[in-house]
Amino acid sequence: MAFATPEQFLKTFAGIRKRTRRLLDLVPADQLEWKPGEGRFSLGDLFRHIAASERFMWAENAAFRPGRYSGCGEDLASGLDAVVAFFDRCHEESMAIFEGLSAEDLARETTLPYGNKMVLGKWLILMTEHEVHHRGQIYTYLGLMGIKTPPIFGLTENELVKNSQG
Repeated sequence: MAFATPEQFLKTFAGIRKRTRRLLDLVPADQLEWKPGEGRFSLGDLFRHIAASERFMWAENAAFRPGRYSGCGEDLASGLDAVVAFFDRCHEESMAIFEGLSAEDLARETTLPYGNKMVLGKWLILMTEHEVHHRGQIYTYLGLMGIKTPPIFGLTENELVKNSQG
């Protein structure tokens, strides 16, 4: 499976990013670099990783250039305001590339960071899966901190059960 049209990709990605971005607004500034254990990403690392990999790996590959991802440390953005700005700026820069894609581009092969080639439309599906994976980690981290998070698709589990009873 691969995205076949730019419109399909852009619409799908917009929804995914909207759900991820709203979580950034819930992060307490004093908990930004909290992590659940040694060797794990902090919340800040997760947001920087999503942003940096989108911009410097996937967007570069979508432009048929080699990736430039260099990590997700605090050297990229330190403090909540800087992380928010970095996250938003990386997305804006990526969208400038993604919005220029054609259906033909999505059907072309691009070179991945480990040297293999893949059709760009499929590679961009993996980008969305990557973001959703890390968003799940963010939901877990916020839950461990006792922060109430929004339901992913508008209903809580209890509301879904209630509304499914016919």
